[in-house]
Amino acid sequence: MPDNLIERISTALESEYTLEGLVRQLLEMLELVTNMESTYLTRIEPDGSFQHIIFARNSRQMQIPEGLSVPWGDTLCKRALDEGRRYTCDVANVWGDSQAAKALGITTYVSTPVTLADGSLYGTLCAASSEHRVLNERSEQVLQLFAQLIAQQIQNERLLQQLQQANVALTASSYTDELTGLPNRRAVFEQLPKLFSNARDDARYVLLAFADLDGFKQINDVYGHEAGDDFLFAVGERLKNGVPPHDVIGRVGGDEFVVAGVGPGEFVEAQHAANAFKIRLANLLTGEYQLHSCVINYAGPSIGVVAVNPAQTDHDLALREADAAMYLEKERRRDSLTPLTHPK
Repeated sequence: MPDNLIERISTALESEYTLEGLVRQLLEMLELVTNMESTYLTRIEPDGSFQHIIFARNSRQMQIPEGLSVPWGDTLCKRALDEGRRYTCDVANVWGDSQAAKALGITTYVSTPVTLADGSLYGTLCAASSEHRVLNERSEQVLQLFAQLIAQQIQNERLLQQLQQANVALTASSYTDELTGLPNRRAVFEQLPKLFSNARDDARYVLLAFADLDGFKQINDVYGHEAGDDFLFAVGERLKNGVPPHDVIGRVGGDEFVVAGVGPGEFVEAQHAANAFKIRLANLLTGEYQLHSCVINYAGPSIGVVAVNPAQTDHDLALREADAAMYLEKERRRDSLTPLTHPK
């Protein structure tokens, strides 16, 4: 293999980070090595129905277009693989019944499979000409080498995609409460500053609620932690379904939840909105819960709600104010009914 070709391959491997970029350089080199008019990479459907030309280089009269799809059973590539004949300079006599070859005017044809590490057939790397071309051993070796390089790039991109997907899943997991599926404390503390910033830009108040599930310990003590987990999950479902999607919600402690949203721009209206916000949340979380092991007629949580001006306070202070308001509410409700539980 000439030194200049080795140098070009090395440069392509170092400079190209995508399958398309690498393949297009290899197709150009393959044209020079084989003296063919068209060089192209195909992909075969996993079910063997169609073959697609995904990248092609056409330097002279023959045109094999990118995006062309043909039934796999009628292709020269399949015949070559089935017969073990990678090259011919007399397509008309060898495969004269191929409609695809006739339509494209192929006289000389060479291909090699692009096989992945798991043994699966991705596609083929091909070169073709409308004229009689003799292919030497060096050209066949280059073709096979290029197919291996392409297979490696495909596998690298698939691995990268898998790693990116795993990273997205891991990031989502790190911001999600495993039990309820709600955003966790970390997520809430990242979302609240954004909510405060948006409200400040729009000159509107922020409504922030801190809810504590009164009687949760009783549920755990009487029916066990499994019932307690079922109850927390059910609370999470009510919040997901009952709170507007643009609001911030999350589980920030064992039985503590935060809900925050943007309110009106005037002080008096914001105070009225905060009261209405509290009533909506209380109604949402109060009532009968059908759990796996029991039915709970829940008397409701203690909720502290504040309406704060984001231009004058930040989310940390607002959370402390809402927490303090929640404890005042808890004192007021201390003598109220505790949750009633009824076995199925």
